[in-house]
Amino acid sequence: MTNVTANDIPAQPSMLKAHWGGLVFLVFVILAILWLLLRVLTWMGDEKQLPLSQIVVQGELAHLSTLEVRNAVLQIGPLNSFMLQDVDDIHGAISVLPWVANVAVRKQWPDTIKVDVTEYQPEAVWNGSQLLDVGGIAFSASPDDVKERGLVSLHGPEGSEKEVLAAWREMRDILLPTKLHITALALNERRSWRIVTRGGVRIELGRESRNERLHRFVDLFDDMNATGRNIQYVDLRYDTGAAVGWKAPDEAPSEE
Repeated sequence: MTNVTANDIPAQPSMLKAHWGGLVFLVFVILAILWLLLRVLTWMGDEKQLPLSQIVVQGELAHLSTLEVRNAVLQIGPLNSFMLQDVDDIHGAISVLPWVANVAVRKQWPDTIKVDVTEYQPEAVWNGSQLLDVGGIAFSASPDDVKERGLVSLHGPEGSEKEVLAAWREMRDILLPTKLHITALALNERRSWRIVTRGGVRIELGRESRNERLHRFVDLFDDMNATGRNIQYVDLRYDTGAAVGWKAPDEAPSEE
């Protein structure tokens, strides 16, 4: 007796036709998907599709104008389509503006770029050419922009911005009983501190124990004032006491 298996039975024409028909259909579906994907990518890459036409600037701007922000964006060239525009390029163009502390850029469907700008909050002039914000960060806006505010002038080596700003705040509070106002505070390369008040009084504090020496000045201030003479400078770089220089009689004080 001879055994016949399924493999020994020749494939029927109808089975072969169905097999090849299914394969052709699968290839057709794959090609259709690829074609649609290519069409979508081509559409997305077409700058005429979904062009960006609006720039909306948000934020409390005191020193920057919305026009300056928009011009900074346009300087990088014409805006691309909604899909192609890189917001990092816009972020970089706005970030270099002197008064910009932070900027957030996002796209809003279908044609808008939204820019949210935060300005620096200046608290002092730094080394005569920059400004310091409330966090002790130096930024390159011109001191002339805030000239009317009469900000304190701080000086120090590079990298000492936060230290000098903190020292000024401490010294300002220590001097409150004297009603003297600090116009300038300097830390030199030798780590020596000097104060100049609004009335032109120069106070030398040296390198050590600056706050203790300034407290000594406050303790001596009433006695110095009692002489009726105008102080030119006070040198506190001693363990005790102070050396005082007096202005000439014709030099009137300007301290408020």
